Amino acid sequence: MATSSLTHADHERIAEAIRTAEQKTGGEIYCVVARSSDGYFFQAAFTATLALFAVSIAFAYVLEALWVTVRLPHFLIVQAVAAVSLYILLWLIPRLRIHFVPRRQRYKAAHANAVKQFLARNVHRTAERTGVLIFVSIAERYAEVVADSGIDAKVGQHVWDGVVRDLTAHAGDDRLADGFVNAIGTVGAVLAEHFPIAPGDINELDDHLVEI
Repeated sequence: MATSSLTHADHERIAEAIRTAEQKTGGEIYCVVARSSDGYFFQAAFTATLALFAVSIAFAYVLEALWVTVRLPHFLIVQAVAAVSLYILLWLIPRLRIHFVPRRQRYKAAHANAVKQFLARNVHRTAERTGVLIFVSIAERYAEVVADSGIDAKVGQHVWDGVVRDLTAHAGDDRLADGFVNAIGTVGAVLAEHFPIAPGDINELDDHLVEI
């Protein structure tokens, strides 16, 4: 998935896509991209410790098979030095941590962040409950569409799953901005079908992408 920052021009394109989509619907579209949904230090350190323990046991058996004797204090010191070195490496290079975190846990953290952003950005407080959040968390390679209750009653989850597949495919090709523009267009068309714009409609949410 893309790792480079979105440019000012990318932000302008996405904002314009939101404005264009909302000209045909009373729904509201909000976009958020997160570099990561968690720091993962403690999760990574725990997994790394288990891996180090397993490697240590295997190494001890190899030494025994080779009839090599290592005094227990020396063995423990080597383990401690290796563990501390690993923790320092994880602390100094945050991007390494994600590789020690199971995918299910990554997705759980990213989903929790999506829900958090949905609430924090007031997407759930539109007058007709027709707000939609398009969310991407880059480190976890995760995308999600979070729709408010007014939309969920009329739009099946398979629709949003299709949007997510297309968005992640674009992001995987390092075309995150294009992915957002396409996702906004699709979401806008769905909203226009079920929630066409009415006279006197007001814009309830800012029309831009937020990077966190």
